[in-house]
Amino acid sequence: MSSKSRLDRAYKNAKRISFDDNSKFILFSDCHRGDNSFADDFANNRNIYFHALQHYYSEGFSYCELGDGDELWENLSFNSILNAHKNVYMLMKLFHEQDRLHMIWGNHDMVYRDPIYVEKHLSTYFDPKIGEDVELFCDLKYHEGIVLEHSETSQELFLCHGHQADWWNYLFWKWSRFMVRVLWKPLNVMGIADPTSPAKNYKELIKVERRTKKWITDNSNLITIVGHTHRPRFPEPGDIAFFNDGSCVHPRSITGIEIESGKISLIKWQIVTTEDGTLKIDRFLLEGPTSLTDYKTD
Repeated sequence: MSSKSRLDRAYKNAKRISFDDNSKFILFSDCHRGDNSFADDFANNRNIYFHALQHYYSEGFSYCELGDGDELWENLSFNSILNAHKNVYMLMKLFHEQDRLHMIWGNHDMVYRDPIYVEKHLSTYFDPKIGEDVELFCDLKYHEGIVLEHSETSQELFLCHGHQADWWNYLFWKWSRFMVRVLWKPLNVMGIADPTSPAKNYKELIKVERRTKKWITDNSNLITIVGHTHRPRFPEPGDIAFFNDGSCVHPRSITGIEIESGKISLIKWQIVTTEDGTLKIDRFLLEGPTSLTDYKTD
């Protein structure tokens, strides 16, 4: 199956969410939440991520996670990840309880495409304080793609992880997972990166982006928002409508995409130092806000 066929299928089978100019979404991907060990890339930015997610929760945003939220290549179970970052999952639970949590699976959490696996591992967790299982993400559904459809303009935004255009990490993810667990995770201590990852292999990154852009142009320049490569992308109106929200494992910062008031923006959260030497977490606008209708082609 070609990258075109995989993207076609993800779009055709995508969960559809109606929205309007009053709707607010924050899109993050590639959190790679781990077990807080030396290989947990998320651990460095967890305070930034938690603060940002608290902001979006209090401001009434819905949260869309575009894959690779949990690092299930390096880690054997979700439980170790939950225990390492429980405050994050308790906050995500609040989004879920208000139907404001929309999840997409990527190559590093591809096991979540199996609803039975999700129900078994994410529905409940053991609370040692009371000595029994309690609810976590009951009835949570993961999707390969999500389509946001504007209720008035009928404009569509297609969200997916983006590894559909990466044949190796889509078709041979189990082999990649095995290699990461037994080889690249130990070598990570010495600074040797996994060469199969497009985020760490520039040539592969360019190929993945080129295939995705080809699919977008073949589909009437459909606004498409992905992750996977960790490289933020924000096109000008009139260009190929290929967006990338970046990742949550940049050095000392996280990037994401906001959709609010019918406009789209690329944002960054990072730790900054004030004049009196106090550290604080701030939000920065990188691109936009640009009206979604500026990308309409018909």
